[in-house]
Amino acid sequence: MQVILAQPRGFCAGVTRAIAIVERALAVHGAPIFVRHEIVHNKTVVSDLKRRGAVFIEKLEDVPDGATLVFSAHGIPRSEELRARSRNLTIYDATCPLVKKVHREVVRMHQQGKSIIMIGHTGHPEVEGTMGQIDGGIQIVQNVSDVMALDDIPGPDCAYVSQTTVSVDDAKEVIDALRSKFPGIIEPKKSDVCYATQNRQDAVKNLARNVDLILVIGSVTSSNTNRLREVSERQGVHARLIDSAENIDPGWLEGIESVGITAGASAPETLVDGVVRYLKAHFDVTRVSELGEKENRVAFPMPKGLWDSDIKN
Repeated sequence: MQVILAQPRGFCAGVTRAIAIVERALAVHGAPIFVRHEIVHNKTVVSDLKRRGAVFIEKLEDVPDGATLVFSAHGIPRSEELRARSRNLTIYDATCPLVKKVHREVVRMHQQGKSIIMIGHTGHPEVEGTMGQIDGGIQIVQNVSDVMALDDIPGPDCAYVSQTTVSVDDAKEVIDALRSKFPGIIEPKKSDVCYATQNRQDAVKNLARNVDLILVIGSVTSSNTNRLREVSERQGVHARLIDSAENIDPGWLEGIESVGITAGASAPETLVDGVVRYLKAHFDVTRVSELGEKENRVAFPMPKGLWDSDIKN
């Protein structure tokens, strides 16, 4: 059996920054550190931070006065941010800067009097956070059928934004439908789908041309991870979504000559290593290689109070 690892895979810059914010907050302030929602959607990462003193909450009322609070990488509605900042709390915002970009777009479009359509998945925390940047005026669509069901809006008076982790191919179909239904619809200056989401989806398309099965490492709650599985299936290659090597069913690999491995943007490389070790231990692995090119290194700055100098002090 050959094992081929997709490149790029795993942590993106926004996830790296979000996890580092929680780790540095623990170093500076000590446990417990309260985090609004899972910092990223990965069970391994969340469990590790829990062991170190992070407490994940969904309601701000569960955070005691005087505590330290971190907003997750997905962002939160403006009303919740204002409520949190009105209290005696030390707050660090780990919202991905690329999600913040979409927040700013929504506010700007709203101030221009536009009706806003968001491409995304209902109930996802990033979508809730983005829609919560303004008081109403946003409709959500997930597919072309949703677009067709929208009420007519004069083209020049509407605009759209996208969740950063949607499928690139799905988004293109929906955008084409929006352009057709609402000629003149205002578009973001640059695609809202983040670079890491697109790069990982492109890597899976490449991987699918070279393997019989793809193992996608990440949590079922992770939007970008689910999209990687869907991309593989669309290329005609069956994909299995797993949290770790413990979830592998040996029966999946019967008759498989080449297996591909990728990981969602919130899955640590240690999980990839674990899957490779499992395959080597249980199958006749003749070769392990990588396919694709490494991502250009991107790094987002830490918030004030968690700089290197703060850690050293």
